[in-house]
Amino acid sequence: MDVEAIDHVNLRIPKEGGVERATEFYVDVLGFTVEGFDKYPEEKPFFSVRLSDDSVIHLWPTAEFEVPHRRENYDHVALRLAEDIADVKDRLDAGGVEVEQELEPLGATGVAPAVYVRDPFGYRVELKASR
Repeated sequence: MDVEAIDHVNLRIPKEGGVERATEFYVDVLGFTVEGFDKYPEEKPFFSVRLSDDSVIHLWPTAEFEVPHRRENYDHVALRLAEDIADVKDRLDAGGVEVEQELEPLGATGVAPAVYVRDPFGYRVELKASR
């Protein structure tokens, strides 16, 4: 196999209030765009957060949603960003998002500064500078 990149990640969110909370976090705070509202829920059971030209997070609202438990069934998804980590922290602060942890973890492209936050559903998200 010759993998080029991760295409998408599927995450479950609560059906009640999940769409609004997802939009506030992923669009208003992090600055991503949402796609697929025109087909959700009549034609497909999820909508997407566009991360880059070639990657998305599919968000699946469900009444059976359970908060993810770290190290039991989920740890985090890491997003490599083309901006300085100080700018990322400023954006999070302005959006009222608490930074849970700051590290310089090893990833696919080496070591770089990163911050860890929780989305409104309890998913841990690593926001990592390119270098």
